Amino acid sequence: MSEIAYKIEHRPAYASLVLQLQSNQTVMVEAGAMAAMDPCLKMKSKVQGGLMKGVGRMLGGESFFVSEFTSEGSAGELFLSPGVPGDIQHYRLNNTCNLMVQSSGFIACSTTVEIDTKFQGFKGFFSGESLFLLKASGEGDFWFSSYGAIIEIPVEGDYIVDTGYIVAFEDTLSYNVEMIGGLSWRKLKTGILGGEGLVCRFRGKGKLWIQSRNLYPLINFLNPFRPVRSN
Repeated sequence: MSEIAYKIEHRPAYASLVLQLQSNQTVMVEAGAMAAMDPCLKMKSKVQGGLMKGVGRMLGGESFFVSEFTSEGSAGELFLSPGVPGDIQHYRLNNTCNLMVQSSGFIACSTTVEIDTKFQGFKGFFSGESLFLLKASGEGDFWFSSYGAIIEIPVEGDYIVDTGYIVAFEDTLSYNVEMIGGLSWRKLKTGILGGEGLVCRFRGKGKLWIQSRNLYPLINFLNPFRPVRSN
């Protein structure tokens, strides 16, 4: 499988991805991420793998659709921009391990990459994050994004990360969500702290990617300033 030529520009705060597609080369892209492209590129909607079968799917209340871009007749350039300001990371899958990515982090991948979802159950619910993780497997290129800069951490043994900062990790790492600071499940269930105090403990050997910012504190900060309708 030939690699897709690419470059990442303007990182880490407002990164954009530029793909250089060879003639008749195809890439799968998160719908809405296309910013600009050469006219030789043709787009069609397509969904694949797991819950991606059909017209589309819902992940934690988010609409998730995939577009397929093919450069027909000649090489073409494709500009992609994530939905939030942050960084972009490339990962090359080679059938040795799978990559687990937060559901909102997918940008693009080779057509040979299989994408599926893994339900986290209550672990995802109480962390305040999406209920789903994307699992990328197979062989090919994969790009994911973050809110803020992406930091790569090689894990050997144990490592602890606040749940709001996790972007992606190799599935050679096992994980478990834990409480810190004397919090109780009762406080979390009643909405106190909004999920703060939960961390994810990773164990094993593999790579982990975290983001330098957490989107939820920003949302909480902006919430009092949102317009409200007076009675």
